[in-house]
Amino acid sequence: MGDINRWLLSSYLNEGVNHDYAIRRYCPARMEQEQGGECQDQEGVVFDDTELCSSDATCSTPCLASSEVDDFVDSFINMDQYEYEKADQGSQEKHQSFGHFVVNDDEDETDAYSLVNGIFGYLPTTIEDSELEIYENLTTSMLEEEVAMSGSFGPIPDFVPCAQEANLGVDQGLDLVHMLLACAEAVGCRDNQQAELLLSRIWALASPSGDALQRVSYCFATGLKCRLSLLPYHVIANGTLPSTSMDMHLINRENKLEAFQLLYQTTPYIAFGFMAANEAICQASQGKSSVHIVDFGMEHTLQWSSLIRALASRPEGPPTLRITGLTGNEDTSKLQTTMNVLVEEASSMGMHLEFQTISEPVTPSILTMEKLNLRKGEALFVNSILQLHKYVKESRGYLKEILLSVKRLGPIALTVVEQDTNHNGPFFLGRFLESLHYYSAIFDSLEACMPRNSQHRMKIERLHFAEEIRNIVAYEGPDRIERHERVDQWRRQLGRAGFQVMPLKCTSQVRMMLSVYDCDGYTLSSDKGNLLLGWKGKPVMMSSAWQVASG
Repeated sequence: MGDINRWLLSSYLNEGVNHDYAIRRYCPARMEQEQGGECQDQEGVVFDDTELCSSDATCSTPCLASSEVDDFVDSFINMDQYEYEKADQGSQEKHQSFGHFVVNDDEDETDAYSLVNGIFGYLPTTIEDSELEIYENLTTSMLEEEVAMSGSFGPIPDFVPCAQEANLGVDQGLDLVHMLLACAEAVGCRDNQQAELLLSRIWALASPSGDALQRVSYCFATGLKCRLSLLPYHVIANGTLPSTSMDMHLINRENKLEAFQLLYQTTPYIAFGFMAANEAICQASQGKSSVHIVDFGMEHTLQWSSLIRALASRPEGPPTLRITGLTGNEDTSKLQTTMNVLVEEASSMGMHLEFQTISEPVTPSILTMEKLNLRKGEALFVNSILQLHKYVKESRGYLKEILLSVKRLGPIALTVVEQDTNHNGPFFLGRFLESLHYYSAIFDSLEACMPRNSQHRMKIERLHFAEEIRNIVAYEGPDRIERHERVDQWRRQLGRAGFQVMPLKCTSQVRMMLSVYDCDGYTLSSDKGNLLLGWKGKPVMMSSAWQVASG
C-alpha cells in the first residue's frame, strides 16, 4: 500500500519491534487488567441520561488483547493482498484481474439506451454547465476565504507547502498507531488522565495537512477528544471543565454539500453509487411509460442528469418522470433551483419531468400512498444513497419499520448505496478499530490521487470524513447516526423485511468509469449480485438493488 503501509511493513519485518510492548507502555490499564484489575467503565457504554450519571460500572471486556493489536497492524500490512471474505457460506464467485481492477467473470448484458448514454455521463466533468454553475458558486466563494470553524479543527490554511510535511518515520508511525489504540482503550475505560496524556502526544505527531496517516490520526484524535468531553464529570488535566466549543463547529449545510460535491468530482466513490442505482432504475423501467422515484434524504440533484439522458435515449421513447425528494430541511430553495434546470434539460430531450420536495424526514408515517401522492399506473422506485444506515438505531427495529413501509408501497425496485463496513458494533473499541482501518484506506486513496496542499482535499477530509469519524467515535445512542453496516448485514435486514436482491448488471460500465480516473488502486468486485468498490482490496462502497420477494 502507500505511506500508511510503508512504515507498518518495515516495522513488521523488523523483529526488534514488539507491538504488544508498544501498546502496553502507552496504556497502563492493560497491565492493570492482566494483573487482575479492571477498567472503570464499559467500553460499550451508551451515553443516555441514566448512564451519564453513573460512573461506577465495571466492564468485562474493556481492553484490547495483544492479539487484536497484532491483527489490526497485520490488516494494514496485508491490505494489498486483501480479498473480501463473504460471511454467508456458499460457492465463491471467481474474479478476474484487469490491471488495477478486480471484476466479476460473468459478462453482464447492457441495454442499448444505457450504452448510448455512455459511462461518461456519470463523471462530474460532464455535469450540465447550468447546473454545475450553481454548485460552483458555493465552491468559489469558499475557495476565496477560509472556512470558519471553531474548536479542534481551526481554520483551513491558505497553502500548505508539501516540503514542510515530511512523511512519518517508521518508529513515529508505529508509535502514532499504538498511541491511538491505547488512547481509545483509555477513553473506553474512562481513564481520563491517561487519555489526556496520550492525546497530547498524538497531537505532536498528527497533522491535518501531513501524510495520510497523520491526517486520519488527527481526525480520530479529535473524535476521542470530543468523546472525553462528553463523559460525565469530566475534568481535564489542569483541573478545569472541558470547553464545549468542539461541538459548536460552524460547519453548516452548505459546507457539507460542497464537500460532498468535491468528493463526487474527485473520486469515484459517489459516482459509482449513482451509476449503479441509475442503471438498475433504467433496466427495471423498460417498457414503463410513467416512472416515479422517491429519493430518501435529497440534498442535491447530482444523480439525476445522467438518468434523464439515459431514459430519454430509450428505444421505445422517454417515459414521464416524477421525482419526489424527502428532505428534513425546510429551506429547499437551492434544491428547487437546480431541479428547475433539470426540468428544462428533460424538456429539451422530449421528456416530461415533475419534481417535488417534502420537507419531512423519512418516517413510516410519511411513506404512504397518500403522503407521497402515488398515482395509478406509475412504476415506483425508492432510492437511498447513503441514507439507510441513519435509520438503523440501537435495535434496528426502526429500520425494519422503514423497510416494511417501503415494501407496502410496492416499488419495482429499492436502490441502496451504503458504506461497506461495520461501524455499528456494540463495543466502542471494536468500532474504533474497524473505523480506523476503513478511513485509513480512504485517506490513503486521497493521498494517492490528490496533492497534500489541495484545498479540495482538505475540505473533503475536514468537512465530510472528519465529521463522520467524529460521530462514530464520540457519540452513542440517538446522537450516533453513522451506523454503517456490511453488505451481508444489509442482505439479512432487507431479506427479513421481504426483499430479495436484483443482481446489478453494470460491471463493464463501472470498470470503464474507473479507468477514467488517473489513479491506480481502485478495485471492483461482486458479492451475490451486489457491487463493491474498494481501495486496494478494502471494500469502501456497496451498491445494490432490491425487489419485493415473490410469494
